[in-house]
Amino acid sequence: MVARAYTVAFEGVTARQVEVQCAITPGIPAFSLVGLPDKAVSEARDRVRTALNSMAIALPSKRITINLSPADLPKEGSHFDLPIALALLAALEIIPTDAVEGTCSLGELSLDGSLIPVLGALPAAMAAAEEDRTLLCPKASGAEAAWVGATQVIGAASLADVVRHYTGQSPLAPAEPGEVTSDSSGRDLLDVKGQERAKRALEIAAAGRHHLMMVGTPGSGKSMLAARLPGILPPLTAPEALETSMIHSLAGLLDEGGINRTRPFREPHHTASMAAIVGGGRRASPGEISLAHNGVLFMDEFPEFSRTVLETLRQPIETGEVMIARANAHVKYPCRFMLVAAANPCKCGYLSDPNRACSRAPACGEDYMGRISGPLMDRFDLRVEVPPVAFTDLDLPTSGDSSAIVAERVSAARALQAARFETQDGIRLNADAEGKVLEQIATPDSEGRALINRVAERFGLSARGYHRVLRVARTIADLEGSDDVRRPHVAEAVSYRLSFAADG
Repeated sequence: MVARAYTVAFEGVTARQVEVQCAITPGIPAFSLVGLPDKAVSEARDRVRTALNSMAIALPSKRITINLSPADLPKEGSHFDLPIALALLAALEIIPTDAVEGTCSLGELSLDGSLIPVLGALPAAMAAAEEDRTLLCPKASGAEAAWVGATQVIGAASLADVVRHYTGQSPLAPAEPGEVTSDSSGRDLLDVKGQERAKRALEIAAAGRHHLMMVGTPGSGKSMLAARLPGILPPLTAPEALETSMIHSLAGLLDEGGINRTRPFREPHHTASMAAIVGGGRRASPGEISLAHNGVLFMDEFPEFSRTVLETLRQPIETGEVMIARANAHVKYPCRFMLVAAANPCKCGYLSDPNRACSRAPACGEDYMGRISGPLMDRFDLRVEVPPVAFTDLDLPTSGDSSAIVAERVSAARALQAARFETQDGIRLNADAEGKVLEQIATPDSEGRALINRVAERFGLSARGYHRVLRVARTIADLEGSDDVRRPHVAEAVSYRLSFAADG
């Protein structure tokens, strides 16, 4: 007889079903594990054997074969321990085979039989729901998996609890979803003195998810402005929260099974490798751009990042997804993020400061900003200079609106976009619009069209740059509550496009 249990193997955020087959046959005693297991899966034999011994269950002196099907799909991770143990217990007729076959399970076994939480419980629950199976997982992972809601989730503390559950001695209660959390940093735009133009650029970027580049001398407030961006962004919608949490589940970033409704804000250091930013490594794990999905990726000291890292951002910015290609795997992750970059105008940082003369001007600035290629710079919708603030201005009263007021305007603009694109697949915000959809929503009035045509001819706007100006103009109109894109909207969008560099 062949006993069967079910689990999943991860390909990016996709969880593929894996059938764990166990056969106990006469022959020389052995415990074989086949089906392209990696080192962690192969070591499951010893963990399972020792865990069963701790429960006074001895393996028979026969040949035990475990097959992980489909056999051509690579199996990685320690979460195969529990399904292997279940298939073995079913083959030994200790637990009912029909109950095991109706369950999808994952979990790592300790040598004493306790279950250790593993990564990926949320996407595993999605896969279990599609197959109409109950999900069995470690108790610490139950709150995370229960968020799916479409299938029952059972969390167990140990393998002994699982046996008692399946034999009816002590049934386990279904797991409850973890708490919905919302981070509140307390950072307010009112903390930033001056910089009204940069604050306005932040508001526009947040309303339409436009990419923003800030250039200014050291200490002018670029990082301070970026740190206040999460305070004006609306919370994640339920579908967005689930999408984002599935990626964070694979990265082990969910805190005690709770779903966070605050949009991600990732700020990698400029020494980060390409695998850290884009994704990769031995298991093709998600990188910073995917961890920032539906949120913000803030890259300070932008020209200091490796040229290879910067250039790899070009395709994900356009498509909203990244394909990590390896010899043994091709994994796709979503990465629809808002890129906010900050840079000094030159290596010394004071090219544009009249009080501190740069000894190598203008070559210093040209060499430094030249590290950012034209095609990458072309993808920034908003470009703004952040001038230095005099220390005498720090004692002045606060100016502008608070983050709460700006957040209301951003939420209202995003609500307009949600209604506008309700029937459009793959389009959520103005930054996603293209082709005929963009023409329908962002065609300016006659004066606006004449202005953008003159700008395009005078400064040589690329086709991408032309369309990005229209998207920003549409967002500015949404912030005003205007149905039409008019000349003032186009003029403001153009001013940000040509803020510190002529377009190419």
